[in-house]
Amino acid sequence: MLRGGAAAVLLCATGFGATARASCFDVRVPAFVELRPLVAQNPTRALSEANARLAALPNDAAEHDLRTVAALHAIQAGAYEEFTLTDRQRAAALAGLALLHDPTDPLRLELLAAYANSFTSPAAIARALDQIKQARTLLRPGSRSDVCLEITQGLMNTLRDRSGLAIRELTQAYMQSEAAELSGAHDQASGILALALRSMGDDREALTFNRQAIQWDQAHQASEDLSQDIYARGEILRAMGSFDSAIAALRQARAVSASIGDHQGVAYSDLRICEAEIGLQRYAAARRDCERAAPVLTAGKVVSMIKETNAQLAKIDLAEGHPGSAVRILDQVLDKHGADMLAASVAPAYLARAEANAALKRYSAAYRDLTSYLQLYRRQNRASRARLREALEVRFQVKQAFERNAVLRRKLQAAAHQATRQKQLLHWMEAAGVAGVLVIALLSYIVVADRRHRRQLVRLARHDPLTGMPNRGHTVHLATAALTSALERSHPLTVALIDFDYFKAINDQCGHAAGDHVLREFARLSRGALRTSDILGRWGGEEFLLVLPEATLDAALATIERLRLLALGIQIPFPSQRIDLPRVTFSAGLATTADGPRTLDELVASADAALYEAKDAGRDVVRISRARNQNDPEKRLA
Repeated sequence: MLRGGAAAVLLCATGFGATARASCFDVRVPAFVELRPLVAQNPTRALSEANARLAALPNDAAEHDLRTVAALHAIQAGAYEEFTLTDRQRAAALAGLALLHDPTDPLRLELLAAYANSFTSPAAIARALDQIKQARTLLRPGSRSDVCLEITQGLMNTLRDRSGLAIRELTQAYMQSEAAELSGAHDQASGILALALRSMGDDREALTFNRQAIQWDQAHQASEDLSQDIYARGEILRAMGSFDSAIAALRQARAVSASIGDHQGVAYSDLRICEAEIGLQRYAAARRDCERAAPVLTAGKVVSMIKETNAQLAKIDLAEGHPGSAVRILDQVLDKHGADMLAASVAPAYLARAEANAALKRYSAAYRDLTSYLQLYRRQNRASRARLREALEVRFQVKQAFERNAVLRRKLQAAAHQATRQKQLLHWMEAAGVAGVLVIALLSYIVVADRRHRRQLVRLARHDPLTGMPNRGHTVHLATAALTSALERSHPLTVALIDFDYFKAINDQCGHAAGDHVLREFARLSRGALRTSDILGRWGGEEFLLVLPEATLDAALATIERLRLLALGIQIPFPSQRIDLPRVTFSAGLATTADGPRTLDELVASADAALYEAKDAGRDVVRISRARNQNDPEKRLA
């Protein structure tokens, strides 16, 4: 159970709800097993049923069945968590904890997580975190309970703005819970990881994990969780600028919230639909949605959300030609200079007021607001880039650690298997005598030599003997797999066809050994300049194909520039007096999946056409496929 007060804060901080669903812990008390799914489907009914059962127990029931009473308190805590009634959630959790004393009991850990998630202040969260860490010291690392508590830690560290630590913990929990028996924990981790990645600006990865959470909710008919996760999807899409898709998701979330009587959920969806409609300049529809959300959010007394709603209404007034009304509303919104607002909402509010003041010809006030906007925007932009970089680095490190551990486990298993085989072989040799020893040794040598020979043949079949890089056939295989993955995940992928300039002149005037040296040096230097996911293979002659998964055109151009600088540093050996080639250069053509190609042949053909344009433009040039922009100017490599 990973919702509650902590999740409410994260809801406001990131713009969408938390992801708690059926209990992560393996609690097997009948009352809990029966009622816990109801918390995610209809928390009002779940709370009513738990209260009724507690009231029906005799006064001394706690002495006879402490675990049933504690389980009913856990149901209460879960329902209060859904309603964001943190004080009652904490009281219910404490009542259950007082009845249980085994520190490794999954029910006690469920209550401990509910208790920890009821806090919102940094100091209280820090104290609760200490209790979670202490509880984990008594658990087997990687066990279900340990993974569930690590997810709790990740959520709480996200709330403390310890984003790097949170991503590390959540990624570890996600990878540790991939086994089928930990599917519930795996879903918990995917949902919270989507929140953490979204808070750090990694929208595409957040969308991937959010999709997993939605699939789990639908499979388990968890309506409350489903509404929140679809709402989260809408928020991610809105942040990415996909307003129509965002509105479709938010309306779906609104319908689910309405079906279970979640009025706050309906209001949040209305507010975010309003923002997306403003992005599409549909101001009449936006006003209707914001005005529908306003009374519910006002009744909820969440100041930051009330002010955000008013800020959107002010933007609508401004767009409809009422700058005076917009300024009056925004003066109230910014009365505390954004201290009581969501951080992401403050800068847009200053910008809107600057535009409204400018429309009223109050240029001094407009200038002050614009200055405040620029300061906040730059600060937030720097922080966002730093958080995103940290998230990518941490997740890469965790994945590397898991891969190393997996390799180590395979090596240990292979060593154990080999040791067993060696013992069996030794026993047989002792029985068979010297002649048997010689026969076995000979056979072993033949097997090892045959395996080594096969490995060498496989490598020769896949790699170019001159450069050591994948040959054309193996490059096609690797590139096709990368393209399929990119298309399935709707991620970008860019390819570049690289061709060395005046290469025939190098061969003719300096000899083929000099040309081979240039290609070998380029391959060697490129290995250190590319990501592990990048693919660089020899395409033929002096041509190379570069495949860049997860790379936009801007990122691809930066990579090409790094390779260009490396090529410039290659010294041509034994130059003759006739040669007039002061440096090693290449031309390149780029193509990207963003322009529509669905097959590798289409991508390479587009890149090849762009390469011909680069050659025609004078060489030492990179050109982007005409499919990208018919009017793109050439991008010459300096």
